[in-house]
Amino acid sequence: MTGTVYKSTGSWYTVKNLNGKFYECRIKGRFRLEGIKSTNPIAVGDKVEFELETKNNTETGVINRIEERKNYIVRKSVNLSKQTHIIAANIDQVFLLVTINNPPTFTSFIDRFLVTAEAYGIETVLLFNKIDAYDKATLLEVKNLTNLYRKIGYECIEISANTGENIEMVKQLMEGKVSMFAGHSGVGKSTLVNVIEPSLDLKTKAISDQHMQGQHTTTFAEMFDLSFDAKIIDTPGIKGFGVVDMEKEEVGDYFPEFFALKQDCKFNNCIHVNEPKCAVKEALDNDELPHTRYRSYLQILEGEDEHYRTDNWDSE
Repeated sequence: MTGTVYKSTGSWYTVKNLNGKFYECRIKGRFRLEGIKSTNPIAVGDKVEFELETKNNTETGVINRIEERKNYIVRKSVNLSKQTHIIAANIDQVFLLVTINNPPTFTSFIDRFLVTAEAYGIETVLLFNKIDAYDKATLLEVKNLTNLYRKIGYECIEISANTGENIEMVKQLMEGKVSMFAGHSGVGKSTLVNVIEPSLDLKTKAISDQHMQGQHTTTFAEMFDLSFDAKIIDTPGIKGFGVVDMEKEEVGDYFPEFFALKQDCKFNNCIHVNEPKCAVKEALDNDELPHTRYRSYLQILEGEDEHYRTDNWDSE
């Protein structure tokens, strides 16, 4: 029997078969994927084969095979730095929710996420949420950031989950696709999902006044079928995003504005740091590239974690 993983709690997996029936499944013995050292060998969105078994009058499944993934989003594991944590698999697009404050989303986090999505061939849309709550100065900051990322080529939408502004635009982009929603805790993921599909009634929590950070409401990634021919993967709030599985020579290829200039560099293997006649460095000197992006690039290149937050999830 084949199906799709809709929820992963670490030991049990909720799988929906081709007829629309859900089964609670487990892995039999140790399960390893070739080439991937992951704390969770099976992720939400995976296509799997499983066999049914009955114990104590309860029918459950045993997963024995994972079909080849078309893509996945991966990050560093919390406790095992040499291993990875697969957030979700077989995604058509990711919506990354961004808030300027309450809580703040820093460009280094955005850039790390975008680089990973680029590396695995996943389209990302930036949703700048809570625009109904910003003053003029903060709205100007939103405009500056949307201009920056639009110029690179990313779609940016200013939304308000509270007032419903531009939510229909988001829904149109979701039709016929599997969309993952991601971002820090408190940026409004669950609130947004509830606006898009009120019947889900996902739990939401207020921002912590003490630290201006969100309190996690989603413990595990979970997929939902929506009423308008769309699927959504809701994920736990991410505090930091550790980039993995990238060689220094390829990091710049996942910054589209750097990659576009690469052919003009003197050296084919230029990593845009100290090499002479580097087109990226020249563009930076001429203020033709965002300096925030270059700082993020250097941080990833040097293997540094984000300094402003610890590299972990609120809950896993």
